[in-house]
Amino acid sequence: MKFLLPAIALALPLTSAANTLYKCTDESGVVLYTNQKAPKKSCIVLSHQAAPPPVAGAAKPRAAATPTPGDFPRVSGSEQKARDGDRRAILDKELANELQNTEKAKKALLEAGNQPAEKLQPLRDTVALHERNVESLKKELGNLR
Repeated sequence: MKFLLPAIALALPLTSAANTLYKCTDESGVVLYTNQKAPKKSCIVLSHQAAPPPVAGAAKPRAAATPTPGDFPRVSGSEQKARDGDRRAILDKELANELQNTEKAKKALLEAGNQPAEKLQPLRDTVALHERNVESLKKELGNLR
């Protein structure tokens, strides 16, 4: 059993590159998982993966699994830019609101002052929540084109 776990751990990375996985047992009962049939051991095939077909020449572009229907609505470039602008404006407004909420939460935490820790923790959690929201909104704005 001591040899089984390391053998599995060593064999797992090989299974992605190999086509066949063998379970080999020697005379003393030691089990080895490998991608090569071991000599002087009793081996059985656990899995076999067919090799991918060879690529001839340049790679051809693959057709979509579900092609877009002809009557599918299309959006013009100017309409998409307008939508992107609206999205940016909404995110900017949300960011401004979250910054205000962060400041209010920080102010409430400062006003709580010397309260016991169990009373301050919900206020700290609120500040942390608003700070995470601000970071998420900044990241989302950074992802825009």
